[in-house]
Amino acid sequence: MSGPGAAPDFDRELVARYAPQIMFDEREPFLPRRCGASVLRGPGPSPSFRRALEPPPGGLVVEYAVYWDWDIQHLYDLEHLWVYADGEGRVVDAEGSFHGRYLKALLPDRGNLEGERLRVWSQPGKHAFSPLPILFRLLPGFAECTTSRAGEGGALVGGPLEGRVEKPAWLDAAAAAYLRGRAFEPKLEYLPYELPLDILVPWEELDRELPAFFAEKAAELGPDPGAGPA
Repeated sequence: MSGPGAAPDFDRELVARYAPQIMFDEREPFLPRRCGASVLRGPGPSPSFRRALEPPPGGLVVEYAVYWDWDIQHLYDLEHLWVYADGEGRVVDAEGSFHGRYLKALLPDRGNLEGERLRVWSQPGKHAFSPLPILFRLLPGFAECTTSRAGEGGALVGGPLEGRVEKPAWLDAAAAAYLRGRAFEPKLEYLPYELPLDILVPWEELDRELPAFFAEKAAELGPDPGAGPA
């Protein structure tokens, strides 16, 4: 199904074809666990982010919702990439999520695009996306978020998880302690990472999995350290 108003679908060939290459800091402690993808051939709402999407005329946009079990400051992380292709299949634009918002992910000179493969950088520990790694170092608190502020968000319940999981009272402290043990100073040298084909799934499948992933990580941190013998 295609054309204006068509529902998003999952075309594995297109999803693999346009999957961006992600550059991770050499000391990055967490890699993606799953990526929920959608192909939109007409204007409409993003399946997994609060925004509207409009493909180029006759073209499409591929949305990648990239899931990590951990951000260096909290349990659960979901970031996004969008790749826009025209009717000839050429990449004409791209965007990446950036701390609740999004930025252009294709440089004006297209210097981070090789053929149909976009290259983006992931903020160390935090996973926001940028076409230029220097941008991360301009953020207030960049150095502290992976060191002295590691774990300060505890067990984050937001976005697609809101209202779908139970968070026991002890989980924030347990998640914070786990992440403090993984605090690191970024090396600021980056290695390429290709999204494995076996983690690319329809967004709807990832969305169904999210509560179970959260519960799994909570169980690994539990039980409540303040509880008595069972």
